[in-house]
Amino acid sequence: MRVNHFTRPSIAAAVALLDVSLSQAKFDQMVFRLGLEASIPFDTSLSVSKKAALLAREVAKAYEQLVPTADGLVTLAEAVVREAVAVAMNPSAHPEEKERFARALALDGFVFQWTEGPEMRATPLLRAALPDEVDLPASDDEVHQLLRNFGFSVSNGHLDQAIEAHTRGDWAPANSQIRTFMESLFDAIAEHIDSAKAASGSSENRRAMLATLGFLSIPRNEWTSDGKNYINGLFKMLHTEGSHPGLSDEDRSTFRLHLALVTARTFLRRLKNGG
Repeated sequence: MRVNHFTRPSIAAAVALLDVSLSQAKFDQMVFRLGLEASIPFDTSLSVSKKAALLAREVAKAYEQLVPTADGLVTLAEAVVREAVAVAMNPSAHPEEKERFARALALDGFVFQWTEGPEMRATPLLRAALPDEVDLPASDDEVHQLLRNFGFSVSNGHLDQAIEAHTRGDWAPANSQIRTFMESLFDAIAEHIDSAKAASGSSENRRAMLATLGFLSIPRNEWTSDGKNYINGLFKMLHTEGSHPGLSDEDRSTFRLHLALVTARTFLRRLKNGG
């Protein structure tokens, strides 16, 4: 598991946002989720601001202590940051504190954004800011936008899970979700173009169908009958060390994520343009 490091400004901004946004009851619920009730009492005679100060002290004392969360084991610092990300989603969150929190995270190499999952509900997502190669942040944003425009909610959900797992440093789950994302994307494209023909057969059959219909280019070796083409090569590479639990590392997982985003953007643009 990779440990994500957040600097003191990010922690301070997260605690400040929690301070101004949470009621006594909500703050106590968060304290319970973090397992800090022994240090931060459920006492209404203490103001939320005083409890926030105690929370900041606990993070300073036990920054890298692992705590269980819905996202798995993370450090106490990251758990507090994620609690603040969830609060930032609330329309009533104070804009000044929210902006300060976003800026602090950006300096640490993280961003938070709103995404729509399979149930089309907006949820907050914390992720590492992607590197500048091939303008990946723009690619990521465009892919998410196009997935929403076409209503490809399943593919959108798999991509979000891949990014979340990659941010946590869980390489095998990230690799698995990257492959599943790409598979579901081509399935969704095939169904969008011709739902009747896409209704039967395997995912590979649907990709072959896309070549037959001219969406995948045979002259450009995107698809060929002998299997020696870009799409088949991509899926063979994505299958190794990742569609099942296995060894991987950050460089290889990051490479797969980059490649998936660039490839997805190319074919979603083509679909948008009627290609």
